[in-house]
Amino acid sequence: MEISEEKLKEVKARAKIFYNQLDKIYCPYLARQINFNEEGFGHLLSKSWNKGRSSVEQYTRLRILPRVVEIIKLSHTLQEFDERELVVRQKINSRWEKRMKKVRYYVFIALLKEHNFRIKIVIKEIEGGQPFFWSVYPSWRVQKDTNGNKKKVFYFGNLEED
Repeated sequence: MEISEEKLKEVKARAKIFYNQLDKIYCPYLARQINFNEEGFGHLLSKSWNKGRSSVEQYTRLRILPRVVEIIKLSHTLQEFDERELVVRQKINSRWEKRMKKVRYYVFIALLKEHNFRIKIVIKEIEGGQPFFWSVYPSWRVQKDTNGNKKKVFYFGNLEED
């Protein structure tokens, strides 16, 4: 599946405008505000520093981004949780430093009945900081191809309508 460069640019521009209008959203499960910072938007476009996502992945994630707000506002149940010690890069006293910190990931899943698929929203919290939006993606379905190999399906049906 291919996404034209123009189509991706258009979706990116609309998503960036939408994202920049977001500030904080209250999450009932965490009983706290969720921040929307540049790190979250950057993660939709790149897996990590200097490692971008495919245009199909970017397009898919950016298209479902508007659903994030309503789902976070309605989230009363946590579906997944992960906590681990990681080296994180933080700006401390006007300079960037790497430090070992406890990082928590909260995952909320929502079923979009009208499209018949699930999406996952990931909220990240670094020890000593506020929780922030980290990612959104379809809960990928796995299909077998004609050779019996498993592959992820990033979309369902016609991309114009998805």
